[in-house]
Amino acid sequence: MNVEHGPRAGPRWLYLHGFASGPESSKGVALAAHYARQGIHLERLNLRQPSLEHLRLSAMMRTVREAMGGEQERAVLFGSSLGGLTACRVAEEDARVCALVLLAPAFRVAEQLRRRLGVEGLRRWEEQGWLETEDYAEKRLARVDFGFFRDAETIDARSAGWPDVRVPTLLIHGRQDETTDISASRRWARGKRHVRLVEVDDGHELVASIERIAAEADDFLRPSLAPVGA
Repeated sequence: MNVEHGPRAGPRWLYLHGFASGPESSKGVALAAHYARQGIHLERLNLRQPSLEHLRLSAMMRTVREAMGGEQERAVLFGSSLGGLTACRVAEEDARVCALVLLAPAFRVAEQLRRRLGVEGLRRWEEQGWLETEDYAEKRLARVDFGFFRDAETIDARSAGWPDVRVPTLLIHGRQDETTDISASRRWARGKRHVRLVEVDDGHELVASIERIAAEADDFLRPSLAPVGA
């Protein structure tokens, strides 16, 4: 299989990690290894942009657009949690995206943060200027400034809060997810013939579902897996 980047060699494959994670996330590494065995390079982007402390969804989106290359390129985007939302928001405005694989996407992230933190927690975040969170990539506590919430809230306001995605999409979400509400994925997928929703008995990290994810993605992306000219 020809795996050189460029429009003649098929789309670029990009993996977008979640909030406070990184390119070395277990799902990203496992999926990259899975596709490497098939001769496909799944590039794991660093979306801690411009940094975790000053994380911005808009900067994450810009990083993905830059990684897709030139105007004639095409891209398959894998996105986990906040990376899934990022993939959707890029796809709704960039025709280079030809397919999405979403893993527990963080739809309506500002709304979910508001509900999880409550009025008092959100007020304290704004007044202090930062929110303490676990940095899953560096295994330590870290701070994220309030600008992340404001930036996400602005982007969430687009298209009535729901990404307007028109490309073929595989969405996999765990029924035991306590971080991103599966009901949001169900609502977003409902009535969309181009979206396949797969529910699994797993939590947010989907660590028990890696093999299922790979199998579902292989089947869903079979046209992209075929050799050029086949």
